[in-house]
Amino acid sequence: MRIILQRVKEASVRVNEEAIGQIGKGALVLLGAGTEDSEQDVEYLVEKILGLRIFEDEASKMNLSVTDIGGELLVVSQFTLYGDCRKGRRPSFDKAAPPEIAENLYNHFIERIRDFGVPVKTGKFRAMMDVHLINWGPVTLMLDSKKLF
Repeated sequence: MRIILQRVKEASVRVNEEAIGQIGKGALVLLGAGTEDSEQDVEYLVEKILGLRIFEDEASKMNLSVTDIGGELLVVSQFTLYGDCRKGRRPSFDKAAPPEIAENLYNHFIERIRDFGVPVKTGKFRAMMDVHLINWGPVTLMLDSKKLF
């Protein structure tokens, strides 16, 4: 699985001009599932994200996690994280998981975050979405459950 994680002051997602998810201080998680991903990948990334120290403490050092600050997560599916642009001019999505598998992993990811008691809002799987955010810092990180980067 691949994730783009953005520390935000606020973020929201809209579908057909309707706000379906909105958070305050926390993180926007853009999540893509690959053909080789499983629930093990979900477990690794959930624990990584919830423990990642990307928020500043009183000494202005990134020492606090989203759980430490009582923050929220907005999770949005994004299969394009598996777009391969190395060849030609059109991205190949061969490594992206089929929609049925990807949706199950996406939903499991959200459930696992909720199991930890972290407030989470979501986008709508396979929908055209407008995502709005105020990137705080900015802080943007890439994570891959296969530890490719």
